[in-house]
Amino acid sequence: MRYVLFIVALIGVAASSLALHEHYRAYGDSPCNINEHWDCGIVNHSPYAVIHGIPVAVVGIAGYLLLAALSLWRAYRVMLLLAIPALAFALYLAHIEAHVLGVWCLYCAISLGTISLMTLFLIALVLIGILRSAA
Repeated sequence: MRYVLFIVALIGVAASSLALHEHYRAYGDSPCNINEHWDCGIVNHSPYAVIHGIPVAVVGIAGYLLLAALSLWRAYRVMLLLAIPALAFALYLAHIEAHVLGVWCLYCAISLGTISLMTLFLIALVLIGILRSAA
């Protein structure tokens, strides 16, 4: 399972890297400017795309790299402790996209799916570990 989690984390790194690229792209045609509801450029140039001057995508890249390293060490409980607040933050950002900006970012949606899947895997792994140790 550690390799599955590692690959999922790398997908998160890729999605966050694409969002970071979009953050620094000059305004204009975005490769994920699909329609009026899907435009990564609008999302990644919004004030919500930075935290204290640091692009949210950089935080995502760092977080996914840390989760990838922890997966190789099979530190599933530590990963879960990090994944839960990461999922909460991703859900907050999705709320901003849906209810404040009115526009979705494809890369952000992929990242949300990635951290959601990783969190579900980690909950299952930790619960299985607890049940096995109790038996």
